[in-house]
Amino acid sequence: MGKRTDYISWDEYFMGVAILSSLRSKDPNTQVGACIVNQDKKIVGVGYNGFPSGCDDDELPWEREGVWLETKYPYVCHAELNAILNSISLNLKGCRLYVALFPCNECAKAIIQSGINEVIYLSDKYAESDNVKASKRMFTQAGVTYRQLVPQRSEILLQLQA
Repeated sequence: MGKRTDYISWDEYFMGVAILSSLRSKDPNTQVGACIVNQDKKIVGVGYNGFPSGCDDDELPWEREGVWLETKYPYVCHAELNAILNSISLNLKGCRLYVALFPCNECAKAIIQSGINEVIYLSDKYAESDNVKASKRMFTQAGVTYRQLVPQRSEILLQLQA
């Protein structure tokens, strides 16, 4: 008998960790997770979008529209930034970042500054927005490669075994 052939790829595995992390987000509209992996295929950081530690997510707003200070935008930390800040490694040079949604320009700055050199994403639904255009421009100038992951399977089932 040979080895199993239906196992998931490394890319699917690490993107699966990013997606699983996104399930921790309390944002009612957008849940994003991120996973940072070093050259040895070891996970060194994970994160999801949410408010900073110590900030009460029942007190701060989750709205998407309205007066800026009454929306989530001035308060939310994106998944990529949280993954960088939560990293167990002081050095992220040469790491890859897996994320469900293409990074915004603010996260792109943190990704570049941290030394991450590749971004793998699932969706680029905001490709025409100025902040994603800025991200791609900075990534190109800084030598950070990016590619869209096209998974070989439509779902990964988390099944608890007794």
